[in-house]
Amino acid sequence: MIQAINVTYRVGKKALFEDVNIKFTEGNCYGLIGANGAGKSTFLKILSGQLETTNGDIVITPGQRLSVLEQDHFKYDEYPVMDVVIMGNERLYEIMKEKDAIYAKEDFSDEDGIRASELEAEFAEMDGWEAESNAATLLNGLGIDPQYHYSLMKDLNGNEKVKVLLARALFGNPDILLLDEPTNHLDLDAIAWLEEFLINFENTVIVVSHDRYFLNKVCTHTADIDYGKIQLYAGNYDFWYESSQLLIKQMKEANKKKEEKIKELQEFISRFSANASKSKQATSRKRALEKIELDEIRPSSRKYPYIDFRPEREIGNEVLSVDNLTKTINGEKVLDHISFILGHDDKVAFVGGNEQAKTVLFKILMGEMEPDEGTYKWGVTTSQAYFPKDNTEEFDNDYTIVDWLTSYSPIKDVTYVRGFLGRMLFAGEDGVKKVKVLSGGEKVRCLLSKMMISGANCLILDEPTNHLDMESITALNNGLIKFPGVALFSCHDHQFVETTANRIMEILPNGTLIDKITTYDEYLTSDEMARKRTVYTKQDEDEEDN
Repeated sequence: MIQAINVTYRVGKKALFEDVNIKFTEGNCYGLIGANGAGKSTFLKILSGQLETTNGDIVITPGQRLSVLEQDHFKYDEYPVMDVVIMGNERLYEIMKEKDAIYAKEDFSDEDGIRASELEAEFAEMDGWEAESNAATLLNGLGIDPQYHYSLMKDLNGNEKVKVLLARALFGNPDILLLDEPTNHLDLDAIAWLEEFLINFENTVIVVSHDRYFLNKVCTHTADIDYGKIQLYAGNYDFWYESSQLLIKQMKEANKKKEEKIKELQEFISRFSANASKSKQATSRKRALEKIELDEIRPSSRKYPYIDFRPEREIGNEVLSVDNLTKTINGEKVLDHISFILGHDDKVAFVGGNEQAKTVLFKILMGEMEPDEGTYKWGVTTSQAYFPKDNTEEFDNDYTIVDWLTSYSPIKDVTYVRGFLGRMLFAGEDGVKKVKVLSGGEKVRCLLSKMMISGANCLILDEPTNHLDMESITALNNGLIKFPGVALFSCHDHQFVETTANRIMEILPNGTLIDKITTYDEYLTSDEMARKRTVYTKQDEDEEDN
């Protein structure tokens, strides 16, 4: 159990949290939600002891071990992957290192023998002999190939490092698990594995995530941060949304009845207060009027951008034909004779763990990279807008937001451009901010503004939900659902993929393509997925045998 008692946390004069009281108990998974800037990550740091409270206390059941998902992806670069995972249980790792140091001594003394015996007993009690096996299970489940289990962290790419740090947090069955955006940079297979892990996890979990499907799948409770307070709901994200909306509706209806009663009492008092025979009744109604208090209904601090992609031109029947595209990078065949034809109603989700292949294909289709073999052809009625996964170059300049977007606008009018920025929550003075100092989420909203202002009828989006809050993800999700053109996208948000795509493509690790006209949930249970799992499980077994 972990509990916040009268917790207040101030940044300067501003109170981010005020007199928060909340208890997180064993066997439950709590989704911590709130608008960007509400303090979700800050509250996790307060719970973990990384930040000191201004007032109040954090109380943890004595003897319980707390584990946190690390956010510094370079912190353990000089350590082997296996060591990093086992470090998740700090005491177990200390015992392992102390044992190794004692056994490495040339002058092994009696005292060393006694100490080694004590350590071995504690090591066995902590299930130390299974530590590497348990760590490997976590790494395999998250998609880290066994060949990297003993590599140095610095030899892994960014996504692989994220998975190792997640395995570190999960290792050793912690009593309290704090996870800040654990699904970021995970592929959909790894997210599905994590969902099952947390569903079966028997201790306390507190998780911050912008993935609605993930929260619905794993959470037993929802803790909503708004205006410095935390309101606890029993149920997942959808239950919270329905409950909170129902509560607001009930408060509005109650206020309406109270206002009608107030009006009725005021009319009576006004009419009969000067009447001697009715003065007693008027006085009684005055007292009744003074007791009526309207419920304070504060609007949520959540803000939803307005995302609406409107093509300037209707798309024709010929959209895109791709024929035998092949691309090798650093000796690895990323695309192997990829072929498909798009129809004018297609919204295609590229799924699976081959992240590089998706990005390479998108870059080829946008003319930013040449294939080794094969061709592609866009229809004459098409126009394309592209959302790159890496947007560094886009914002490496001294433009203000308004100037930046104006440079892409077909209409060079500041009022016109500010209209698009306003829809994306850049109001007033925000327009003169330099683009190079924007946050990750602000840069994404700028890029979506650029796509909207282009009027393109074919959209290519490479991981557009990274860095977005839940409100922006919902707005983008809805914008793509009603978009009357063609979309190709990759995304790790299950609900986003399921509700947007009508066609699923997966580029397998060998560079070949599975292409199905289906929903994502149907694809996950399809024969193709079953065959894919069988093929790659068999390949893994063959590699281990060799």
